[in-house]
Amino acid sequence: MTTNDDRSRGLVGSGWHLPYNPNLKDRAKELKRNMTDTEKKLWYGYLKDCDRRFSCQHPIDNYIVDFYSASIKLIIELDGGQHYTEEGKTYDGERDAVLESYGLTVMRFTNTEVMEHFSAVCQDIQNLF
Repeated sequence: MTTNDDRSRGLVGSGWHLPYNPNLKDRAKELKRNMTDTEKKLWYGYLKDCDRRFSCQHPIDNYIVDFYSASIKLIIELDGGQHYTEEGKTYDGERDAVLESYGLTVMRFTNTEVMEHFSAVCQDIQNLF
């Protein structure tokens, strides 16, 4: 449910949906149309047809998450090199804390893990069901 604090931060939502910034919808659509090779591999190779429904490039709060499953409250993030700078680590930590405050689990995989150890990544995700 959207609180007064959420509304003051420009977020909308309902009892059924997590709060999100409606200004991010167009950017999320653009990101979905232009997925990275790693995102495409995980989406088309596993998540699109797996046992749980996932959406890609989903706005939550003031963020766009790579993949989200509402039924198991799971966010999957794929991390490129920018996530391993000090600034990137700090931002990701703050972002994960906000997302986890909604009762969500955030799983992170490196692009290299997805591209070189695809089966293991899929099994790690499957283990959460």
